[in-house]
Amino acid sequence: MGEKIPPCESDVQQHPTLVRIVTGRSTTSTRRDPGPPPDGGLNAWIQVIMAHLVIFNTWGYISSFGVFQTYYTGVKGYPPSDVSWVGSVQIFLLFFIGTATGRATDAGYFRPVYVTGCMLQVIGVFMTSLSSKYWHLFLAQGICTGLGNGFQFCPTMSLLSTYFSAKRSLVIGIAASGSATGGIVYPIIVRQLLPKIGFPWTVRVIGFVMLVLSALTSALLRTRLPPRKSGPLVEWNAFKETTYVLYCVGMFLSFWGLYFAFYYVGTFSRNVIGISYEESITVLLVMNAVGVIGRLIPNFFADRTFGPLNTIIPFAFGSGILIFAWPGVNSRGGLYAFSVVYGLFAAGIQSMFPATLSSLTTDLKKAGVRMGMGFSIVSVASLTGPPLAGALIQNNHGSYLQAQMWAGTVLICGGMTLVLARIAKTGFVLRHKV
Repeated sequence: MGEKIPPCESDVQQHPTLVRIVTGRSTTSTRRDPGPPPDGGLNAWIQVIMAHLVIFNTWGYISSFGVFQTYYTGVKGYPPSDVSWVGSVQIFLLFFIGTATGRATDAGYFRPVYVTGCMLQVIGVFMTSLSSKYWHLFLAQGICTGLGNGFQFCPTMSLLSTYFSAKRSLVIGIAASGSATGGIVYPIIVRQLLPKIGFPWTVRVIGFVMLVLSALTSALLRTRLPPRKSGPLVEWNAFKETTYVLYCVGMFLSFWGLYFAFYYVGTFSRNVIGISYEESITVLLVMNAVGVIGRLIPNFFADRTFGPLNTIIPFAFGSGILIFAWPGVNSRGGLYAFSVVYGLFAAGIQSMFPATLSSLTTDLKKAGVRMGMGFSIVSVASLTGPPLAGALIQNNHGSYLQAQMWAGTVLICGGMTLVLARIAKTGFVLRHKV
């Protein structure tokens, strides 16, 4: 007597509301806006840990490229500028496809995009282990791995920004510190295993580490907001915002010179200071290791006191000043001191870049596309910066001076442009959290 009879198919087609009446559940309930970011909770902090592992696999591997740069130039005999293109293409693709992957994330396609990125990344690493010529390295380590990194990075950062508001800069800093931890672990793997098992199997070990972490993150990363199916690939209205435009230009200039030290500190250590290949890896490890501090402390104070835009400005100026001071390094002790201080300031730029970019977006449903647009703009700087520095070194018969002056200049110009972005946002007001 009390049994409910399910509606027949014809009734459902003629009366679609009948399903909601019988089941007591709206067909659109699963797409309801969940409200403001929770700023905490178990699921939210799991996303932070997973995002850290994503950056460990992507930026951690990229931050370790100085190890490969030194190996390819010193052992394989490839020109420094040619090798730099491999690393630069990785960063370029990671950033450049951000507009497309960010928009796809907003539209509800995070998981297929992310899993595709994991597959491309692992394939690229294993194919790198089989590479015997320069063009093999370029296709495998540069293009394939770069695409894989790009399919993971922007979607993960935009997803993370939807879980936090008041703590957003801090959690992005925690996630970004994966670049430092990965930048420690992967060079250690190379340093310990390369003399024992050779280059191919050393790279394969890195690939297996990435495979395990990719499986874990693929299982636990979860989107929070309902899909935004409509909307353009590029949010053109963002370019009507003076602060957004100036910020992107400032970051373009900053990233143009930022990675010069990471790529060339190893070769500088060997060619100018005269230390061994093994110790040159240690110098890079130090530069990456201090990045854990440089990614957490600035982001903490950005949330609590200063605001992300105010916080990133001194790090851009500080990085430029340190590059200008680099030519004065002529001893082992000076080299380590430079690596520590520059690693701190460069880490501040790297972690504050996505945090500040997300703070300039008030509509979280557009977080993916607007963040991706900023990444795409910066990609061109990341592509051309290190090879340009390498060409300057080659044209000056191995002297690093002109490349150092160029990198320092563009970083200072980037800092000045960020000051203009801040003025456009708040006017000439000194004390204003932004």
